[in-house]
Amino acid sequence: MRLLLLSLRRVTLFSRHQPYVSAPFHNCLISINPSSPSSSFVFSGSSFCSSPHSNGDGKIAGPLVEYERRIVAGELLDGDLCQLGTLRELQRLYDELVQSADACRLDRYSASAKSTRTNWFWNKFVSQSSVSPVKGLYLYGGVGTGKTMLMDLFFHQLPASWRTQRIHFHNFMLSVHSRLQKHKGLEDPLEVVGLEIADEAILLCLDEFMVNDVADALILNRLFRHLFNNGIILVATSNRAPDNLYEGGLQRDLFLPFISTLKERCVVREIGSSVDYRKLTSAEEGFYFIGKDISGLLKQKFQLLVGDQPAGPQVVEVVMGRKLQVPLAADGCAYFLFEELCDRPLGAADYLGLFKKFHTLALEGVPIFGLHNRTAAYRFVTLVDVMYETKARLLCTAEGSPLELLERIVTISDAQQIAPRTSSRSRKSDDPDLCVDNELGFAKDRTISRLTEMNSKEYLEQHSRILQEKQPSS
Repeated sequence: MRLLLLSLRRVTLFSRHQPYVSAPFHNCLISINPSSPSSSFVFSGSSFCSSPHSNGDGKIAGPLVEYERRIVAGELLDGDLCQLGTLRELQRLYDELVQSADACRLDRYSASAKSTRTNWFWNKFVSQSSVSPVKGLYLYGGVGTGKTMLMDLFFHQLPASWRTQRIHFHNFMLSVHSRLQKHKGLEDPLEVVGLEIADEAILLCLDEFMVNDVADALILNRLFRHLFNNGIILVATSNRAPDNLYEGGLQRDLFLPFISTLKERCVVREIGSSVDYRKLTSAEEGFYFIGKDISGLLKQKFQLLVGDQPAGPQVVEVVMGRKLQVPLAADGCAYFLFEELCDRPLGAADYLGLFKKFHTLALEGVPIFGLHNRTAAYRFVTLVDVMYETKARLLCTAEGSPLELLERIVTISDAQQIAPRTSSRSRKSDDPDLCVDNELGFAKDRTISRLTEMNSKEYLEQHSRILQEKQPSS
């Protein structure tokens, strides 16, 4: 069986204003058995017992059809059975949404024109709930299994008139906290935030759902209770099963009701592929330099990229008026020592602000991670996530390969397999710098995978294409 090579991920945050996409029968390798009353469609030899919805022009539509169109066009190669099973679920959801579009209030032009504040005021007097008749979908699985690509495939088949949004979970939570700040002083600002979000988008696609911040964990239950009561349909991707979200986190007992709500309002689907499709790229390591005392090489590469542009310190406004000092920058490229980005109290909001201004980061001196620099490891993982989602380019010097950088980061389960305890005393052979951390341990594989892809020929070519598209036409 051939494998899916291209990731086709999208930028972190965008609103879809593209025309409704569909594909005709003759472009999709679809065969129909006219004698079969079940109308079973056959896609490339795999039977899908579902009926893709017609868009009204005699053309069927949906993620399955688009997937087959891309295979015929040579944009994708056949995925594995795990991906095909997930496509079936996405097609089922697509069909249910089309059939229940009015009941779900998806069309922005037929939705109520009442303002969010008016709705909030009215709801104080009239207790009402408008839970969607259609359940959402929660996709989880290992790194590089195509979760985001499949969700984007689904998202881009939705009618342009629908109230939808696709956003990375980091950005979503930053938006929530910003809205809460705006409504500070109200009796229940989360209720207003829930109404605002539902007014903008009934179908919410969240990429990389992960909870490792206690502030996020404590508001998610109440926030999503308001969202679901206002008819929100959630489609989410994650590396973790619902029951493993925020595992071992502070005050997790207050987070557990959210897990129950999530499983009640979403069909949970695991993508069990063992293939990391990101690692099927060429893995050219043209900008990843391993070794110590090679900062001169990195600076030389940086200078080649900026050309004749004079490089110097810059100040970037990142979030809510906060500013970030950039030691050296020119022509969309920024140069930092590792300590300046990952040993300071910075987070996703700061990194997102940085990459709104810069498309390339030169990072000097990435260390081997372990117990002694665990906090820096958390920030480095977040930095890589933000760079990957914004399609930024990374140049770096590091003490080891992506695998070697994170080798000492393990989950509790991994640690027990490495050195099962036969007594309460530590063994002399134990690694004193071994960092046993479930959240970091789960993030490790994703980070290794992304660093590998970010240094591949395919990723760097995609980065160049994005830069060229942003250049003003002469």
